[in-house]
Amino acid sequence: MEELFLTCEKSNKKLYNKLLKQTAKAISDAFVNESAYSGPTPDELKAIVRQDSILPEHGLGWDKVFELTKEKVLPNLLRTPSTEYMPHLHGPSLLETIAAETIISTFNQSMDSWDQSPVATEIEVETICHLCKLYGYDETKADGVFTSGGSQSNQTALLLARDWYCNKHLNYDIKKYGVDEKCSKLRMYTSEISHFSMEKSCHIMGLGYKSVVKVPVDSRKKMDVAALRSLIEEDIKAGNIPFLIVATVGTTDFGSIDPLEELCQLAREHNMWLHADAAYGSGVIMSDKYRSRVAGLSLCDSITVDFHKMFLMPISCSAVLLKDGSTFDALTIHADYLNREEDEEDGYTNLVDKSMQTTRRFDALKVWMSFQTRGRDGWSKIITTSMDNAAYLYSILRNDSDFVVITEPEISSVVFRYKGKDENADGAALDEINKKVRRSLIHEHGTIIGQTVSSGRVCLKFTLLNPRITHEKLDSLLELIKNIAKTK
Repeated sequence: MEELFLTCEKSNKKLYNKLLKQTAKAISDAFVNESAYSGPTPDELKAIVRQDSILPEHGLGWDKVFELTKEKVLPNLLRTPSTEYMPHLHGPSLLETIAAETIISTFNQSMDSWDQSPVATEIEVETICHLCKLYGYDETKADGVFTSGGSQSNQTALLLARDWYCNKHLNYDIKKYGVDEKCSKLRMYTSEISHFSMEKSCHIMGLGYKSVVKVPVDSRKKMDVAALRSLIEEDIKAGNIPFLIVATVGTTDFGSIDPLEELCQLAREHNMWLHADAAYGSGVIMSDKYRSRVAGLSLCDSITVDFHKMFLMPISCSAVLLKDGSTFDALTIHADYLNREEDEEDGYTNLVDKSMQTTRRFDALKVWMSFQTRGRDGWSKIITTSMDNAAYLYSILRNDSDFVVITEPEISSVVFRYKGKDENADGAALDEINKKVRRSLIHEHGTIIGQTVSSGRVCLKFTLLNPRITHEKLDSLLELIKNIAKTK
């Protein structure tokens, strides 16, 4: 039979090496300059990729399909390692993690049962143990699991918090009996600029959007603790049941960090769970210079960590960590065909016992390899450089009369607005100028930055994850933005 997989056969090994060598060369060749994007509009891209059929009657073979890929796909992919790419919490991938991805894909382990992923299971368990220690948990009691991303990590934490509260404080087993009338009174509290996975999770959990109480933020875009306290007291008087506070450690737009120590104190007063959505800010722990900004993470009952954001690893790679690992019991259900109790009694770990997913990738390998490759000093340099860049950009914008900067960055996101020298300029007209600046950068200059809204006005955003970005690069981009704005 024709070669299908990598096996011990010489012919299969030869073809595997050939395909990977060809692919690596084509990818390298696609990096023709420092621009982040080749420029086509949505309509132009649709025309480029259109095919009569992607399932022909007879296969075209590797060589023809690879030529199509080199012609239509590779030139038009975003080049996330570019210093011209800074729109979202989506960055480049470190070289060793790309190598790890090749291993993950080739061996194709499934992280649900030990017999589908023997050494991969043990690597994930070992990695989780070290992560718990890194974030200040007692690794003998804490636990965690890798997930598909921050949204699933948050949903896992919210579900476990709900079940914990119902069991401990309402004497009700929601795992067995489902959502009842009393559950409709459960309330969780999170910043008004927190991630939308909070509402999505509560919808999926049967609590509905009404269970999510949005708390105002202060001028630094941090959760207002006094307002939170008032909202909790109002809900208690109304007969509702506060069970969870979600602190955001790095809001999506501003990178603001909610006051963890104060939130922890308030959570303990009301016997509530405190979850930290640190999908963005979890990387700050690696910086010798800035790690004190997230010191309060160790106080939280659960933490969302994303490795495909500040940690610069390929999508997807996330984890949720629990201070008390026994809380994962809420997700455990045994099946004779998968996670037999008799095997677990004999020391075979089946990670599906603490996961919302069944089939999962061996994403822990990327963390295991990269942490050891870079070490503490290497990681500190990477994270500190990006945060220093944000501080520099803020200082430049604050002193440039053409711009208004929204708030001082705590991590590596800087939100600002072009306003020009005319103090009487129409706000709506400036909104359109800022929008056009971003579009012009994408399609005419190969530069991609973010766009958001603050106080009802359109703003631009630099999300500085790439440590290759220099102060000179930031200076030149601001000058380019001013030049474009003046022509719009």
